[in-house]
Amino acid sequence: MSKEFDNLITSLNQAIAIERGQLKGRKTVYEIKPVKSYTNDQIKKIRNSVGMTQHVFASFMGVSCKTVEAWEKGTNRPAKTACRLLSMLEDNSFKKLSFISKIG
Repeated sequence: MSKEFDNLITSLNQAIAIERGQLKGRKTVYEIKPVKSYTNDQIKKIRNSVGMTQHVFASFMGVSCKTVEAWEKGTNRPAKTACRLLSMLEDNSFKKLSFISKIG
């Protein structure tokens, strides 16, 4: 049979053994930190600290430049999903993301 089929059969047999108590299953527990909110000054500081223009920052965040301008003026506030991305920029974990690549 194929490698994929063999892997599937192995996984199913392991699941059956775990259910029967013959094997101990693995369990991973994740703690999700609360979403941090950001002020307009913090947003601008984060954007500047990673060296992004408003245009590049908007592209990273998946929003328009007008939205970034509104965030930085304090007219609007980013949604919680955008705040998650902001926190990734803040702690530099964005460098590990597959959709970010350094050119040059």
